Amino acid sequence: MTTRSAVKALGEVALRVNNLERMKRFYQEVLGLEVLGEFPTGALLKIAAGYAGHTQVLGLFDRSVSVDQERTTVDHLTFTIGLPDYDSERERLETLGLKVDGEIHEWVKWRSLYFHDPEGNQVELVCYDENLGAFEEKVYAPKAVEEGSGQS
Repeated sequence: MTTRSAVKALGEVALRVNNLERMKRFYQEVLGLEVLGEFPTGALLKIAAGYAGHTQVLGLFDRSVSVDQERTTVDHLTFTIGLPDYDSERERLETLGLKVDGEIHEWVKWRSLYFHDPEGNQVELVCYDENLGAFEEKVYAPKAVEEGSGQS
C-alpha cells in the first residue's frame, strides 16, 4: 500500500542562467514578476501568493556554466507542503530510502526538505513557518558587524 504525499502546490521553479541580470530583467519586464530577494549569484521573483504562506517563486541562479540544448536549465523543483506535515514528510521520505537534508531559510520564514530523484535532480519540499525570522529586506545579504558598533 502506498501512502499519499502531503504535497499541496508547486512552490518554486529554479533555472540555471548564463546572464542573471538579463534573465531577471526579462521576467520582470515580460511577465511582470517582482523581485522577492536577491543575492550575488541569484534572485527570487514572486509569481503568486501560493499555499499556506509560501510565495510561489521563480528562482534564477547564475551557475557559471554554459546552458544550451544539451544541458538542462532546471536547477531544482520545489513543492509546497503544510507546516504540520514537515516532520512526517521527512520520516516518510527517509522510510522510502531517500537521503533527506533539512534547511531553515529564516529570511523568508521557510523550512525545506531536500532530496534527489532517481536521475539526480534535486527536489525540495517547503513550508512556511511564521515563527521563523522576519523577511525585512528585498536584498538578501549577510549582515556585516561594523567595528565599534556594539553589535555582536
